Amino acid sequence: MIDLDKSDTGIWTVTLNRPDKANSLTPEMLEDLAQIALDAQSARGFILTGVGKVFSAGADLDAAKAGLATSGVWEKLSSRIAALECMTIAALNGTLAGGAMGMALACDLRIAVPSAKFFYPVMKLGFLPQPSDPRRMAGLIGPARTKMILMSGQKITADVAYDYGLIDRIVEPDDLIQTAQDLLADSVSATAQHSAAIKAMIDAHN
Repeated sequence: MIDLDKSDTGIWTVTLNRPDKANSLTPEMLEDLAQIALDAQSARGFILTGVGKVFSAGADLDAAKAGLATSGVWEKLSSRIAALECMTIAALNGTLAGGAMGMALACDLRIAVPSAKFFYPVMKLGFLPQPSDPRRMAGLIGPARTKMILMSGQKITADVAYDYGLIDRIVEPDDLIQTAQDLLADSVSATAQHSAAIKAMIDAHN
């Protein structure tokens, strides 16, 4: 349910492949993602995407009821993605919801198809967001808009997400992965040390 492709140029493309369940994440899928993110220290670029019309609906419903919604594995995954020295891109093929928001927020860039929607209904469901998510979201869109999503339960469209700064580009579905690869091209063509150094300089101010 998690596909991994490693290109000749060193780009790792990780694909959520459970479209019949809106790419909702089981404990096994989350652990696989966390392990891939740990192994990706050698990657020159990292793309996170999905199959179907939904990037991810968050936790699998049955697993969430059994405790997955509050598991530390979500934070482990997003922390490992954020720690990667290569450039990372969430290429969102559709709606992003719930705990799956964390892995996208941890990426350096987020691009999305026009039909994507974004929501994180922790207030309604009675859960806390994973610890780093409010900080990362507020860093992108500010505290008031973060409160609109996390506390008011607002579901926003791709256009609004772009205006807020939650996503960096809106891309037609057929162009999604190519656009992500194009955005990685300069970084991949440089040395790993040069790319990592520039990323570290930028991140030092966040």
